[in-house]
Amino acid sequence: MRQALHWGKTAAQIALLVAFAKAADLLVAWLHAPVPGSVAGIALLFALLKLRILRLEWVELGAKWLLAEMLLFFVPAAVGIVDYGSLIAASGWRIVLTIAASTAIVMIVSGWVGGRVAAGRERKMQG
Repeated sequence: MRQALHWGKTAAQIALLVAFAKAADLLVAWLHAPVPGSVAGIALLFALLKLRILRLEWVELGAKWLLAEMLLFFVPAAVGIVDYGSLIAASGWRIVLTIAASTAIVMIVSGWVGGRVAAGRERKMQG
């Protein structure tokens, strides 16, 4: 029973996050903003969390599940590469270099942000 309640709560939070993403897409389209809806949605979600309008507990389980299963969302894109064999043959080394560089940048920035967040939490706990 407890596990069913946990999964139900997780599913509800995922539905809330999806609804939030769709609302951000609609808002960007309505405003004709030059920003993707996903970026606007993340910024809006962050602002609502920081302003404590939206509580972390309302989205935390769903967000953790989505992050844990993120690899599944990239499988269709990876399988789709098979259709572009000639592009990979002609520009494969540039594609690999771009992927490696962007991955390194993401890892460095994520590590830096994670360190800053951890330091902030540690200061908050001490003081």
